[in-house]
Formats: sequence, C-alpha cells, structure tokens
Amino acid sequence: MRRWHGLDEVPDDWGSSVITIGVFDGVHRGHQRIVGRAVELARADAGYGADRRLPVVVVTFDPHPDEIVRPGSHPPFLSTTRRRADLLGGLGADSVCLVPFTYEFSQLDPDEFVRTVLADRLHAAAVVVGADFRFGHKAAGDVPLLATLGEKYDFSTEGVPLLADDGVTISSTYIRERLEAGDVATAAKELGRPHRVEGIVYRGHMRGRQLGFPTANLESPPHTAIPGDGIYAGWLVRLEADGSEQERWPAAISVGPNATFGEAERTVEAYALDRDDLDLYGAHVAIDFITRLRGTERFDSVEDLVAQMHQDVDRTRELLTENK
Repeated sequence: MRRWHGLDEVPDDWGSSVITIGVFDGVHRGHQRIVGRAVELARADAGYGADRRLPVVVVTFDPHPDEIVRPGSHPPFLSTTRRRADLLGGLGADSVCLVPFTYEFSQLDPDEFVRTVLADRLHAAAVVVGADFRFGHKAAGDVPLLATLGEKYDFSTEGVPLLADDGVTISSTYIRERLEAGDVATAAKELGRPHRVEGIVYRGHMRGRQLGFPTANLESPPHTAIPGDGIYAGWLVRLEADGSEQERWPAAISVGPNATFGEAERTVEAYALDRDDLDLYGAHVAIDFITRLRGTERFDSVEDLVAQMHQDVDRTRELLTENK
C-alpha cells in the first residue's frame, strides 16, 4: 500500500481512481462500510470494465480538522495516523493520502476543495463518502453539492448511509464516550476490534515490581483516547519500529491514579501475566483493552491491595482464556 504525506507526493502520472475521504479516526465499523463500498466500486464488475480495477485512494487529514477550525478542541484520537493507515490498507485501500489540515486548507471553498483534492491530483472517477460528509470552508459542502461538482469534474458520487447498532449511530464521538465511561467492550464492538493505546514504556515508581507485579508504564502521545479510570483485562503488545506486532502477552491493566499510595498522577500501566523477566523500558508497545474488571479503589493497607491484585490477575486469566 502506498502512503502519501500530502498531495504533492501523488505521482505525476497517477491515473483515475476511486476515492473515499474523511478523518476516519478509529476506522470503526461505519468507516469500514464506506471503504468497503469504495472497494466494491473499484472492482471490474462494478461498471469499470472487465479488464481493469481502479485503485482505491483514501484521503484523510492530520491534525484533526477541529484543532484548526476550533483551536484547543482536538478530540481524543482513537488511533495513531500510522495505525489508521494500516487499518485502511487492510480494508483494501491501495493508497492513503494524509493531507496536512492547515488554516489555509480550511479556507478552500467547496469547488476549490474538490478541484484541488479530488480532480487535479487524484483524478477521481468515483467518490464515496458518508451520508453526513461536509467539506469546504465552514463545512458549506454536503453530499448533494459534491454530486453536482462531480458532474462538473467528471466523477460519480455516492453517499453511504450511516451505520447504526441497536438504534445508535456508530461514530467516533460515540466510541469516545464509551471509552470515557470505561465501557471498552462496547467500544470494541463498534470498532470491530479492541481499542488500542500505543506509547513508549517509561520508568515509573516501580511500586508494581515491589509488590510482585512489575508493570509497563505507558507514555502515550497527546490527545490519545484513554479509557476511564479502572482495572481492565487486555493484551500488552511489543511493536516493531514499523508498528507491526512482535510479541503479545495477556495483561491486567490499570488506568488512573494510585490512590492507596496517595498519588494523584493518572497513569496507564500493564502487568503481563506471569512475566517478571520482561525488559521493556524504551520499547514501543500497545495495550489492547478487552473488558473492564472494576473501578479504581483506595485500599486501607498494602496487603489488601496485593490481595485484590491477585484477584484481578486471576479474573484476567479467566476472561482472556474464555475469549481466545
């Protein structure tokens, strides 16, 4: 899969393509439906002739447009830009174009947006977007206007209906709300996979090691969507430099302050079950959240805390064995 950082990296000889465009934070099930439809349109049996398949290009943005349009309002992101591209590639995208979303870019009117992004560089033959897609300065453009501009610039337009689950529209906003509430199971259902938090392991207070449960303390990038405070069952994953998985371990995960020791700092740390030999300092790792075990508590004694940690580990082992 090709990755372009900006439209300037699109090859000069790039031909026609089927394009889908959006932030796609989290690449949740609703996004998967949109990309899947773009892939369908690119196939030979979708009307482009039996002898060829058009490439599928996903256009997405960094930083999040909200940060430019409303500075300081950057929502917690559900995936890093690299993981977003990996997930989109796994859905069948041939290229992912990460467009820098600048103030100047935000000022493009709908016609300029379409000409600059879709027509001049990517030579759109078809454009697939969500039914609520908005574009151009002050979000003036919608799907009907995109279809009208498509007639001008010679591409077809399709707005894919939003996906709902039990009457709730699947959206990045809804998934963030579930994560904030600690409901990682529902978030995983709507994402189509466990929510992942990536980061670098740093040296903490080493209290876990002193208590017999050495943990990897995770320093994640700014604006990462961290689940609400609590104890979780999940997986600790060591990542290669390119983001691919190197090794994974079942893990009991703590999110929040350590109230028993009077610490107010909010941390994310994971104990790889039955492993006290791991040296992960400085490593790039990920935590995949499966389910919430309980809320955070302040214990009257270290002995009470350790007893509860043993119970958390046993419950984690049980749950992850059931869900293999």
